[in-house]
Amino acid sequence: MSNQAISQSCDIQQFIATRCSEKNYSCRSVIITVFGDTVSQHGGWIWLGSLIEAIQPLGFSERLIRTSVFRLVQDDWLQVEKIGRKSYYAFTESASQQYRKAARRIYSNTSTNASDGWLLVFPSFVPESQMQSFKRQLRWLGFSSLASGTLAHPSIDHTSLQETLEEMNLTNEVIVMQSQTLDTQSEANLKYLVQERWDVSELEQQYQSLVEDYSALQLLQANRQNKLDAEKQFLLRTLLVHEYRRLLLKDHELPKSMLPENWAGDAAYELTKALYRGLAEISCRYIESTFQHQSGLLQNVEPSFNSRFK
Repeated sequence: MSNQAISQSCDIQQFIATRCSEKNYSCRSVIITVFGDTVSQHGGWIWLGSLIEAIQPLGFSERLIRTSVFRLVQDDWLQVEKIGRKSYYAFTESASQQYRKAARRIYSNTSTNASDGWLLVFPSFVPESQMQSFKRQLRWLGFSSLASGTLAHPSIDHTSLQETLEEMNLTNEVIVMQSQTLDTQSEANLKYLVQERWDVSELEQQYQSLVEDYSALQLLQANRQNKLDAEKQFLLRTLLVHEYRRLLLKDHELPKSMLPENWAGDAAYELTKALYRGLAEISCRYIESTFQHQSGLLQNVEPSFNSRFK
């Protein structure tokens, strides 16, 4: 959907419906976004009926939501507590740990902290039965394959990596090294390698598309005469974070020296930050007055929520 189409119609509901239809989002993935972005900040638990109410407007049927939740429980993403005929859900401990690491990337501009140092991981002794899961976990942290058997991240901050190794009990199974290029030619060769192998140009186009599609919403949000109702603010916030999160999973957090000039990822971050902060207050009120957990309405938002995108 183009900016012009949004501006002409100002039909946010149509924007939401069209966006979901065009992007063909996975119900399972959207549920994970809702638990990470919303439920985790309001006590951690939510009644299944409230979860259905929350995401049905995004085009998912009640049956699909129930099926997706059931599978997330089977896959150890969600835990369930049954009280009478009602079921309540929360992240499992392992899912909470993954969310906390993801949140560091989603809600802060980590790209500005990227340096010229590289973190290299050699999974030399990781059992074959754990290798696929290990590589998937590292991809979520922004690691990618630099060469056969070598996973790389262009940052010397290894907090999330250490947490992952401890959670998977693999601290004794991998070799972790810090590295830098030695000369300008090697730097140029490395830049060419990562841009070709890691599809940097394709990611930039996707960031640019996000900016183009959502920028008109900034104008609507800034216009106090045209306030969006609370439910739409919640839905827009959910969609925005979901799309931005999906792009970050593909982002390698390269240092500025390895990115194209005027990198679209920076514009996408600034846009997401501005929109999210604009949607936060009213969407939180909607969440707290609409959705339920075991003790009634969801509790007030965690104080740490206010540090998001600051």
